[in-house]
Amino acid sequence: MKWIRERALKKEFLTGTFLNLGSSLTAEIAGNAGFDWVLIDLEHGAGNRNELLLQLQAIESTPAVPIVRIAWNDPVIFKQVLDLGASGIMVPYVQTSEEARKAVAAMRYPPDGIRGVAVMNRACGFGPGFDDYFRAAGSKLLTILQIESPTALENLDEIAAVDGADVLFVGPMDLSVGLGIPQQWEHPLMRSALARVVSACQKAGKVAGMIVMSESQIETALANGFSMLSFSSDGAMVVKGMRSLAGAFARQRKAVSA
Repeated sequence: MKWIRERALKKEFLTGTFLNLGSSLTAEIAGNAGFDWVLIDLEHGAGNRNELLLQLQAIESTPAVPIVRIAWNDPVIFKQVLDLGASGIMVPYVQTSEEARKAVAAMRYPPDGIRGVAVMNRACGFGPGFDDYFRAAGSKLLTILQIESPTALENLDEIAAVDGADVLFVGPMDLSVGLGIPQQWEHPLMRSALARVVSACQKAGKVAGMIVMSESQIETALANGFSMLSFSSDGAMVVKGMRSLAGAFARQRKAVSA
């Protein structure tokens, strides 16, 4: 297992990208690209549990730490993903402290939580690594809660105060839509929302994270107090590269035809 929670809680600058193609090949490429963490997206990505296993296996040989965004705050999903060897879980659309506590409980074994205990799984090395994993999991697994709605903004302090809610991670697309300002990243309402997330994290000693929507936002996000940042995805990068190449060919075709 590779862990990143301690580094995150020290508020190191940690960089990542999303994996939404369900591909073990792009997972391996991303893992070797220089990111601190890569996120396998089971909420909006193309893969399922079978692809998740292959992606986790591909990332294992790389320096990057694998985090998984699950589709919903469901304890059953937590168990399946954690047993496969994820180093952390991102939970979408957390809106209340009750939902935050539910997520944290699903991350932890009893008596601190409700995660089922099993020996024969990948996270435990199929048995031989169980004792070490069982001792480490509670303090090493990273819990990331996404802030994506006006309701979540209203409850920020209570969410951040939950023990084990390590990172409050802004999902800017959903949040901007919820605020009635779709994709208006520089709108005063959006800037205010981001500042409120950072403030809540600072008061509670937690980590502020977000998806930046352009490279130019990275420096600003860091200056504003966000330390765990993600940019783009394997799918977006493939689209950008393919369209750029096709555009170059199209321009040449136009020049030849002139």
